[in-house]
Amino acid sequence: MPSQRTNRELWLSFIAMVCVTLAYLFVMAWQGRLPRAREFFGHSIGILGFILMLMTETLYSLRKRSRSARWGRMAEWLEFHIFTGIVGPYLVLLHSSWKFNGLAGVVMLLTVMILASGFVGRYLYTAVPRTADGVEVEARLLEEQIAASNMALQAWFNAPEGALRDLARNFSSAPVGSAGQFSLVVGRAVLDWNYQLNWWLERRRLNPSQRAQARRLEELVSRRRTLEIQLASVTVARRLLALWHAIHVPLGMVLFSAAIIHIIAAIYYATLLR
Repeated sequence: MPSQRTNRELWLSFIAMVCVTLAYLFVMAWQGRLPRAREFFGHSIGILGFILMLMTETLYSLRKRSRSARWGRMAEWLEFHIFTGIVGPYLVLLHSSWKFNGLAGVVMLLTVMILASGFVGRYLYTAVPRTADGVEVEARLLEEQIAASNMALQAWFNAPEGALRDLARNFSSAPVGSAGQFSLVVGRAVLDWNYQLNWWLERRRLNPSQRAQARRLEELVSRRRTLEIQLASVTVARRLLALWHAIHVPLGMVLFSAAIIHIIAAIYYATLLR
């Protein structure tokens, strides 16, 4: 059965970034200036950021290529990959003291690019239906799940209250594939926002007892809608994800190489030349 993606890793990343930002502001207020990259705090967040970026670059790829490994589900490793891929570059950004000249500037430019690419990849990844272990779901299973949802909806089509019957018929009759496969993938966020807004407006017209039933109906219809969108757009989503992967991986390797060169140069100029 296809799994439902959550935003847990994004919330954890946001919390971690807020904590680091507060610490950065405290050090800045204490010193009366921006923390410098060569000082203790700047060095610390730079080292931690590099370690997180190193983990981003290696751990998820190793787990994905290890067919016999059983240490953690792929979905959990992906969440960890996204977390380190967001927080690590942010720490490196703070480490730079907002100076972007020379090789450090190149590293920061690549960091911003890889971070933006990661968000795009996560968006495309969620467009491809998967199990909890990260295995792609075939179209046949999606069709079976849609058929089961349709059977569950039959009871709502015969609901005793007319308002609930109308909701079930209106929200389950609109074809999700009419926008085109590409639009269903790229414009999924806009379509979801409009869909949720329409549900919110309809619930406001119901009395309190009807709203509780409407929420159960919404869960069922939304589940079927998600399955239909995945079935209609799965081919395009897989192609876009493959294209993204061909760009993101080499870009990450270039970033990692540039970061290593930057670290070696920093050690050389700061230590060995003294």
